[in-house]
Amino acid sequence: MIQFDDIRYQLNNIKPRLAELRAALDLDRAAAEVEELEHKSSEAGFWDDPENSQKVMQRNKQLKSKAARYDTLCSHYDDVLTLIEMAEEAGDESLLSEVQSGFDHFMAELEQQTLTTLLTGEYDKNNALVSIHAGAGGTEAQDWAQMLMRMYTHWADWRGLAWKILDLQDGEEAGIKNVDLMIEGENAFGYLKSEMGVHRLVRVSPYDSSGRRHTSFAAVEVMPEITDDADIEISPDELKVDTYRSGGAGGQHVNKTESAIRITHIPTGVVVACQNERSQHQNREVAMRMLRSRLMEIKEREHLDKISDIKGVQKAIEWGSQIRSYVFMPYTLVKDHRTGFENGNITAVMNGDLDGFINAYLRASATGVWAK
Repeated sequence: MIQFDDIRYQLNNIKPRLAELRAALDLDRAAAEVEELEHKSSEAGFWDDPENSQKVMQRNKQLKSKAARYDTLCSHYDDVLTLIEMAEEAGDESLLSEVQSGFDHFMAELEQQTLTTLLTGEYDKNNALVSIHAGAGGTEAQDWAQMLMRMYTHWADWRGLAWKILDLQDGEEAGIKNVDLMIEGENAFGYLKSEMGVHRLVRVSPYDSSGRRHTSFAAVEVMPEITDDADIEISPDELKVDTYRSGGAGGQHVNKTESAIRITHIPTGVVVACQNERSQHQNREVAMRMLRSRLMEIKEREHLDKISDIKGVQKAIEWGSQIRSYVFMPYTLVKDHRTGFENGNITAVMNGDLDGFINAYLRASATGVWAK
C-alpha cells in the first residue's frame, strides 16, 4: 500500500511544523493569560463595570479559541495516522480516499493557522472598520459598491465574525453610494487590511439597454477600530457635531428621532457618521471610535508624530490604480495585481471566498515578494 506510506511519510516530515506553530502561537503565554483573566473575572465587583468585564471576557474567549483550534489541528493529524494504521491492518485500500481527504483538510488548516502567525501588527487583532465608496459612474458604480458590501459580509459570516452597518447612503436608482461596516472578531483588521484600495469591475451592465460592457470602480478603506483608551488627543473644540434622522431600517424609534450623528473633525476635514444604534449617545460613541481610527490611520500612513500634524483633507485616502480586477465578461477572472493571485470562480469570490487573496497578501507582506 504505497499510497498510505507516502501520506505517512509526509505527516512525519510535517510533525516538526506543529511544534513550531505552537511556539509561534505562544500558547504557553496564552494559557497563563487565560488563568489570570479567569481569576480577575471571579473577583468581587467584576461585573460592576460592564464595559471592562465585556473586554475581559472577549479576550478570554479569543485566547481559548486559539488554543482550541490548535488542539483540533493536532487531533486531525492523529486521526489521519490512525486511519492509515486501520486501513493497513485491514488491508482495505478503499479507505485511501478518506485518508487523502483527511490529509488535505489537515494541511489546509495547518496553512491557515500558520498564516495567523504573520499577523504581528500592533492593531492586527482589532476589529475592522470597512468603508466602501462608489466611484464615478452613477448607478453602475453604486451597484458595484453594494456587491462589494455583500462580498465582505458573506466573508465575515463564513469566518464566524460579527458585522453591522454603521452608516449607509443608498444610490439614486440602485446600489449604494457608500457604507461604513464594523466587522468584529479576532484578527478582523489583520485579515481585511489586504482589501484596502480601489477595486475594478468589468461586466456587461444590467442597467445598459444596449448590452455594452462597462468598467466600474469602488474604493475600499479599512482601518482598525481604535478604542477609547488609545493615546489619541481630540479636542472637543475641533469637532462639529450634526444630528439627523436615520434613513435606514431600524423601527420607529430610529427613524422618527434625530438619533443619527455626523461628526466633522475641523482641522482635517475628516467626516464620520453613525445611524445604526438606537440612541444618539450610542451613535456618538461609535462615531468617535470611527474618528479615532481614521485619524490614527492617516497619522501612521503619513509617518507623523502627532494627530495634530495632519493638515487638511489633502491627507485623506486618495484614489489610485486598482489593487484587484473582477472580470465578468468576456471571461471570468478575479486577479490581485499586487500578488498575482487569481481565481476563475468569480461567483465563489463574490460570495465571500477571499481567503486565497488574503493569504497571498500576507505571504507577500512577510517576504517582500510582490507581483511585477
